[in-house]
Amino acid sequence: MDYSQFFNMIPEAGLMAALVIVFLADLILKGEKKHTTLSLLTGLLLVAQIAVCFTAEPAEAFAGLYTASAAAQVMKVILTAGAFIVVVMAQSWLEQKDVQNKEGEFYELIISTLLGMYMMISSGHFLMFFLGLEMASVPMACLVAFDKFKKESAEGAAKFVLTATFSSGVMLYGISFIYGACGTLYFDDVMAQITATPLTIMGLVFFFSGLGFKISLVPFHFWTADTYQGAPTAVTGYLSVVSKGAAAFALMTILTKVFAPMVEYWEMLMYIVIVLTITIANLFALRQTELKRFMAFSSISQAGYIMLAAVGNGAMGLPALMYYVLIYVAANMSVFTIINVVETRGKGTTDMSCYDGFYQTNPKLSFLLTLALFSLAGIPPFAGMFCKFFVFMAAAQHGSNIAYAVVFIALVNTVPSLYYYLKIVKCMYINKTDAPLPTFKSDCATRTALALCTAGVLLFGVCSCVYGWLVAATTAM
Repeated sequence: MDYSQFFNMIPEAGLMAALVIVFLADLILKGEKKHTTLSLLTGLLLVAQIAVCFTAEPAEAFAGLYTASAAAQVMKVILTAGAFIVVVMAQSWLEQKDVQNKEGEFYELIISTLLGMYMMISSGHFLMFFLGLEMASVPMACLVAFDKFKKESAEGAAKFVLTATFSSGVMLYGISFIYGACGTLYFDDVMAQITATPLTIMGLVFFFSGLGFKISLVPFHFWTADTYQGAPTAVTGYLSVVSKGAAAFALMTILTKVFAPMVEYWEMLMYIVIVLTITIANLFALRQTELKRFMAFSSISQAGYIMLAAVGNGAMGLPALMYYVLIYVAANMSVFTIINVVETRGKGTTDMSCYDGFYQTNPKLSFLLTLALFSLAGIPPFAGMFCKFFVFMAAAQHGSNIAYAVVFIALVNTVPSLYYYLKIVKCMYINKTDAPLPTFKSDCATRTALALCTAGVLLFGVCSCVYGWLVAATTAM
């Protein structure tokens, strides 16, 4: 084996180096300045990692086990940017005494999870893909259980571990069917040999079901609300955005490439799952009164919209999905940043009713939260409207009656989503209370995270160069 091929894996090597540096810094640093130094170091390393991924060229290593396309390198930029925002917004939580001594572990787990996602989206082999998925899932389970002495966190972690283990088993079972039918696990070889037989159809269904658990598609979503509620808010944001985006990108690329000869089978499966995901998640979101559970069902609904890009199987599909994930990172992390600062400064509350009269005491935070919610709802002229538009266009590109019907159902579902997002806006601006939340003076890290997210919400929709960059990356594949 030519071990020099590891040098082709530049983004992964950079992330490994960052992990080692953070580990050594956590081991060596002592005293009062440890928190500041460690947080700044981790942030700078992630910024450097974004630059590395941005300049990385398409590469291949180990006879096709590792295949990093231009689109995969761009996706790594988006995922790393999301991880950077998570690290920044988590500072107000990490300053608390009960987690301050575990700050280093938090950063190391974030980077380890990100490394697994890198391997997952750069794989050219089913076994490589599975290993990358597990590399991302195991540290994520540790993150969910970070507040292990809290009942909700322990319960959420237990449900996450059980469902992650079950879904991995289901996926591995499906991969074994594919291997039995094709005699290989290389993506290119499978695509050249695969045909629609009962064995391959079963393999496709099991593989899709396994990833459906990871993305929280209906009917594989039942773990999501409890896990999101129990996990620390920063971890919930990471789980809802970065992890979901990586899994969605991987699923679409595998469906549109490896399973391209079976497109008529998996498209019908996608139609059913997307309609169920968007509709059921919206109905459950209407009933929620706890913000993290509310955002859980919101993220399930958003997952349906993300996967809508795969329906058309056309040239617009992949850039539309990547664009949606990029906008979703900005808008969703803005919401979770505000939830986090209110939770850490407001006696741990995440109930929606606690935001009654929030505008009276925190007008700036209320305004930024409103912008993010409007973007998630797809209200023009915010970026969320543009990403939904491109996803609808990608799905409608198929031109079939059923594709038009699915797009219409998704479009109709924007109405209840607008309603439940505006419920929070109503709490902040209209609902009156004698005891509103006190005025919060946001720290520098919170302001930085909100500034980055708000800039994304306002600018990504009007800066056409962003979408052009994604299109250029996907056409270079």
